[in-house]
Amino acid sequence: MRKINAAQLRTLGAHNILLANNGADALRILTRQPVNVILSDWNMPVMDGLELLQTVRAHPRLAHLPFIMITAESDRAQILQAAEAGVSDILLKPYTSQEMGQRVERAMQRQPREPVANRSTAAASAEAPGAPAEGAAQPREKQRPTLLVVDDVADNLMLISGLFKDEFRVRIAHNGQKALDICTSDDPPDLLLLDIMMPDMDGFQVAEQLRGHPTACNLPLIFITAMTDAESRQKGLELGAVDFVTKPIDPALLQLRVRNLLRYVALHKNLQTDYDNMLELSRLREDVERITRHDLKGPLAGIIGLVQNLANECKLKPQQAEMLHLVEESSLQLMQMVNLSNELYKIETGRFQLDAKPIDLALMLRRLLGTTGAAFAEKELQLDLQLPKGGAPQGLGDAMLCYSLLQNLLKNACEAAPPQSQVNLRLSQEDGRVQLCMENQPAVPLEIRERFFDKFATYGKQGGTGLGTYSAKLLSEAQHGQLELQVDDDADLTRLLFSLPSAAAQPPA
Repeated sequence: MRKINAAQLRTLGAHNILLANNGADALRILTRQPVNVILSDWNMPVMDGLELLQTVRAHPRLAHLPFIMITAESDRAQILQAAEAGVSDILLKPYTSQEMGQRVERAMQRQPREPVANRSTAAASAEAPGAPAEGAAQPREKQRPTLLVVDDVADNLMLISGLFKDEFRVRIAHNGQKALDICTSDDPPDLLLLDIMMPDMDGFQVAEQLRGHPTACNLPLIFITAMTDAESRQKGLELGAVDFVTKPIDPALLQLRVRNLLRYVALHKNLQTDYDNMLELSRLREDVERITRHDLKGPLAGIIGLVQNLANECKLKPQQAEMLHLVEESSLQLMQMVNLSNELYKIETGRFQLDAKPIDLALMLRRLLGTTGAAFAEKELQLDLQLPKGGAPQGLGDAMLCYSLLQNLLKNACEAAPPQSQVNLRLSQEDGRVQLCMENQPAVPLEIRERFFDKFATYGKQGGTGLGTYSAKLLSEAQHGQLELQVDDDADLTRLLFSLPSAAAQPPA
C-alpha cells in the first residue's frame, strides 16, 4: 500500500519519497535524512503510528515535522489520543488521492503542532472570533450516495439500477476492469454491487484487487450472484463482502439491505469531519494557552515598568500613589500566574527541574493569611495559624510553586467556608518532613471526593475552573511533596494535608 501511496503522491507532484516498513524503520530514516512531512499508517508492526508520532514529537530535531496519520480506526478515544500527541492531520480510510494531496498541502502550510502538554509552540489563528479557522472541517455539500452496479449482463444492470435510480446516484460497469477504474478514481462509489461470474475478471478477482488498494480497500461490497454454495459465500466474506445476495433477487429485500448499509456508510463518512473538528478544537485550545502563557508577558512587563517609573519619578498625592501601588500589585500577580503557567507546562511534560531551596513556610503563610483575609473580609472568617514550639520549621522546595499552591488551597478553603466560621492552619515537623494541616467547614461533597484533584473537576462553584486543586497537587509532587484530602463527615470538616521535605533533614552540600 505504501508503494501505491507513493505513486499517488508522485502524480500530485511530490519527489524524493522515502518508504519505511514500520515505525522503527521510519525513525531510522528520519534521523539520517531530511524530511518535510510524514505520512504514517496507524497499525504497523514493531512500532505503530502512534508510538512513532510520540517519538517524533519528543525528538528535538524532528518535533517540528508535519505528521499525517492514516487510519481506519473509528474509536474516538484513539483519535483523541493522536490529537493530544500532536498529530497534524488525520486521514481516514478510504480516501482519494485528491484528499490525500489536500491534507499534505494543508499540513505543510500550518505551523507544527506539539503534544497537548507542549502547546506553547502552537501558532495562533489569525481568523476573527467565530469564523472557521483555515483548514477547519467544512460541512460537505450534501449529495446522494453513489452505487456502482457491476454485471456483464445488460438486463441485470437495467433491473438493479432501476431499483435505485430515484433514490441514489447509480453508475454501471460491464466488466471488472471498468469497476476497478471507477473504484480507484477520485470519485469512488459509496457502495459496490458486484456480480461474481463475469468474463476476463470475475467478481472475486475484482474484490481481491480492491482490498489491496489503499483508497478502495474499505469500500463496502455486496456480491450479487447465482452461486449459492457455501464455499463461494465463504470466499466472498473472506474478501470483505458485507453481504451476499443470490439471484434471482428480491427487489424489496435488496433495497432494504442497501439502504441499511448506506446509513452506516454515511456515519463512517461523517467520522472524517468529526476528527477534523476534534483537531481544530485542539488547535484552538493551543492558541488560547499560548496567548495566556506567552503573549501576555510583554504587555504586562511594560505596564509594570511604566507604573514603577511613575511612582519613582512623579510627585503623586497619597491616594494616587496607593492606586498605582494597587495597579503594580495586580500586574505582578498576573505576571506570577503567567510564569506559573510555564512551570505547570514543564511539570506536565516532565521537563521541570527542581532547584530546591529552604522555604520559610511560616512567613509565607502569614503573608497569605493577610491578603486572603482582606479579600474575604465580608465573610468575617477567622483565619488561625498554629506554629510548633521551638520555632517554625523550613521546608525544602521552590518558593514560587509553594506560594501558588498554598494560595490556591487557602483561597478554596475560604470560598467554601461558611460566613463567620474558622479556617485553621497547623504547621508541624515529623520524620524529616514539614506538614501543613488546613481545616475548614463544610465537608467536601461526596460527589466530588474521588475527583477532587482531577483537572477541571469542580462542584457547586459558579465560574469555577477546576484547576486550583489540580495544580496544587501537581506543584506539590513536583517538589517531592504530598497533598492529601481527608474528610470528617461527623465534624463536617474538610482537611488538607500538605507536606514537603524538611530543610533541616537535608545534608549540607
